[in-house]
Amino acid sequence: MTRFDETDYPFDELDDSPGTGFDPLFESWDERVSAPSVPEDYLFHFDPVAETEDVIEFSRPSSGTSIPVAYPDRYQPVYEERLTELQQRLRQETIVLPKPERRWAVTVRELAETLLLAALLFLAVRASFQNFKVEGASMQPSLQDGDYLIVNKLSYAEIDLGPFDWLPFFDAGEDDRRHLFSDPERGDVIVFHAPVNQGRDFIKRVIGVPGDTVDIRQSEGVFVNNQLLDEPYIQGSTSCGQQCVVHVPPAGSEAARAQCGSEACYFVMGDNRQNSSDSRQGWLVPLENIVGKAMVTYWNESGPNIGLAPNHSVGMAEEAE
Repeated sequence: MTRFDETDYPFDELDDSPGTGFDPLFESWDERVSAPSVPEDYLFHFDPVAETEDVIEFSRPSSGTSIPVAYPDRYQPVYEERLTELQQRLRQETIVLPKPERRWAVTVRELAETLLLAALLFLAVRASFQNFKVEGASMQPSLQDGDYLIVNKLSYAEIDLGPFDWLPFFDAGEDDRRHLFSDPERGDVIVFHAPVNQGRDFIKRVIGVPGDTVDIRQSEGVFVNNQLLDEPYIQGSTSCGQQCVVHVPPAGSEAARAQCGSEACYFVMGDNRQNSSDSRQGWLVPLENIVGKAMVTYWNESGPNIGLAPNHSVGMAEEAE
C-alpha cells in the first residue's frame, strides 16, 4: 500500500466549499458530487487488512494524481471481468460432472446396461429369426445344396384370444387360437421338424392346406380340389408314392388330431419331384412342427448370394392361362 504523505495531499488544496462531501448536519449525502473518474493505468488490489471486503483501493501510478477509492459490485469477484446476464445464465446451467471417486461406478453401470440391452436384442432376434443350411437336392432348382437362408419364425406365430373374452364387444369364437400374421399357404417354403425323424429339419413347399384334397396324376400333374396346379418351379415329373389321393383333414377336426396329432395338418412336397422325401410317403406335417417360413437366402458355396426365398403363390393352371 502507498503510504500517506502530506506532500502528496496538501491540506490547503482541499475544497471546503459548502455542498461537497458529507456533513453530519445534513440528513443525507449530497448527490451532486459525482464519482471521480478512474484512469486506465490504475491497478486494482484488495486490502486484506480492511474490515470490510467491499472496499478496494487503487495503487498509485507513476503520475502525481490523487488516489481515488472505489466501491465495486459486492458480488463481482476481484480480478475477474464482469459477466453479462447471458454468461451468468450459461454458467449456472453448466452440466456438473460426477465426482472423480464415483466415475468408476457410473462406468460400471453404463457397461452393465449396454450388455443387458445387447443380450435382450440377441434373444429377441434369435426368437424371431434363425438361419438354416440346405442339405440335399430335394428343392432344386429353387434352392441348391449348401445354400444358407434365414427363416422367419414369427410368420405363423399364434396367440390365444381366450383370456380376452371378458372384453365387451369382443368374441374370440369357437377357435381361441389365431395366427398373428397368416396361416401357412400353398406355395410357402417352410422349415419343419420331420414327422418321421424329429431330430432332423426338412425344407419343403406347402401344396395342400387343411380341407384340401390332393390328387397326383402321373401323366397330368398335381390336382388340388380337382383343379390342376400351375407349378413352373418344379424339376422333373411328379410321381406317386404310397398314396396318390390324399385328403387333408379340416383344421380342428378329430380326423386332424388322429392323422397328424395336431389341430392342423399340411401336405408338402419338394420342388425336385423325383428326388424328395415328402408327404407322398404317407405323412402330413403338424402345425406345431413348423419352425418358420423361408425369407432370405444369403450365402452359397460360391460366396455371398443375397436374394428372396423362392416362395410362390400356387395358382391353378386354368387361372394362369
